[in-house]
Amino acid sequence: MGIIVVAWGLAVGAELSGQAQWVHHHRLVVDGVALWASLALFLVAWQVHIAAMMLPTALPMVGLYRQVAAGQPHPRLARASFLFGYLVVWTAFGLAALLAMALVEGLGAQWPRWHQRPEWLAGGVLVLAGAFQFSALKEACLDKCRAPRAFLLNHYRRGVAGGFALGLRHGAFCLGCCWALMLVMFVVGIANLAWMAPLAALMLYEKVGRHGARLVRPVGVALILLGLLVIVEPAWLPGLTPDPVPHGIPLHGAH
Repeated sequence: MGIIVVAWGLAVGAELSGQAQWVHHHRLVVDGVALWASLALFLVAWQVHIAAMMLPTALPMVGLYRQVAAGQPHPRLARASFLFGYLVVWTAFGLAALLAMALVEGLGAQWPRWHQRPEWLAGGVLVLAGAFQFSALKEACLDKCRAPRAFLLNHYRRGVAGGFALGLRHGAFCLGCCWALMLVMFVVGIANLAWMAPLAALMLYEKVGRHGARLVRPVGVALILLGLLVIVEPAWLPGLTPDPVPHGIPLHGAH
């Protein structure tokens, strides 16, 4: 729980101090910062991002695993291994999403019209996230995440390796139901607090809320409509797409 509080404290502090721009993926490479250092900064920021947005949704499973693992020889090590496995899944997604965005915008740079209309990408991702809310994969993975006790009974294994494998498996189902919503953060900026807070609350309620399952499709409709609005008339949401980078070289094309 303390990790989550610290993560949100860092996110709010970065926003209030104006330092959040340093960890938006749109501004990773700036004057005087090497590419490897920029990527390292992204990875650190992404861990904070996961702790703030995704770890709260995994708390029911973390709590149950802590109780069950208390009887094994090295319970703390097993818990750490479980969390590490969970983080590995989301870190891999973060790197894959960063690479995908770089490729898309790199290709877009070859097509001036696309390069001049960043709202097409932002709106497209919102439509994709909305459409995924109606998918069978979303429903199946959400069912697993909403029943941590049954998941633990079916997949629990003792030991450090067992904890790591369980973390990977749970992370995979968590990724399966939330990847599209998390992808939205890559078009609005991963440290954009105005989007972090509502999306984090949404994903948490979908998993643990009494009527979370009923919220999935209405949210899908809202995201699709919002995405179409952004594509057709981006002026309605001027803060959605990042501002142009004033100095330095962007990682995958300035907006």
